[in-house]
Amino acid sequence: MSDDTTITLSEAAREHLGVLSGDDVTTIQAEVERFVRWAGADRELVQLTAHQVASYAETLAGSVTDAARRGDAVKKFLAFANKAGYTTTNLGTHLRIKRGSRRTNNVPALQAIEMRDEDKAALVTELESLKVQRPQIIDDIKRAMADKDFKENAPLDAARERQAYVESRIRKLEMTIDLAVIVEAAEGPKGDVVQLGSTVVLRNLNADKDVSYTLVRPAEVNASQGRISFQSPVGQAVLKKRPGDEVEVVAPSGTIRFRIERVES
Repeated sequence: MSDDTTITLSEAAREHLGVLSGDDVTTIQAEVERFVRWAGADRELVQLTAHQVASYAETLAGSVTDAARRGDAVKKFLAFANKAGYTTTNLGTHLRIKRGSRRTNNVPALQAIEMRDEDKAALVTELESLKVQRPQIIDDIKRAMADKDFKENAPLDAARERQAYVESRIRKLEMTIDLAVIVEAAEGPKGDVVQLGSTVVLRNLNADKDVSYTLVRPAEVNASQGRISFQSPVGQAVLKKRPGDEVEVVAPSGTIRFRIERVES
């Protein structure tokens, strides 16, 4: 891992997501990945400013409740960065959601989500598994509520938290499945041209260090594993390029230059 003064947002996010536990990991991961892409994945964390963090709040579309939930995930990441010594202050305190600044009728229309048939099947299996858990969770809540000492009722709190996660995950899975568009599995990348499925090693010429990404479809993105969308700024910049080519990626923090070192299948 990089030393404290040169760690990038992407590296810090991977470390943060790697130690998370609990039922809200999936939600936190999605929001942290979005923030990292917005701020510049390969930007050094110490270069992030309070003003830029405050500006990020303006990108959180949806109702005030939704925006606050998404903002909280980013705040947890920035609090982690401060506790780990990667920033001198907790920049998360500057991310404030303005009441009434976003309305639900301004939320953009949902778009189709491309995925392979086996990926959709896996989501359907997970959805059915979660629905089966509903009766058991309700029974757990009833048993825990039989204990009248609600002040220190850890089983009741745990059961309710589990129920909240399961219901949230069910809604997300149902929406994803409804929007799913099946695409043919792409052939494995061939040669030294960057393609969908390629793992590409890049030299960040601004920071003078190497980073590695695998280009995948949006539904397969996982920042903790270095899997980025081929539609992301970095993905679009390196797609169809070869080792030795240099590209520029424009991020809110500024322009980042990369040189493609090698392409792996």
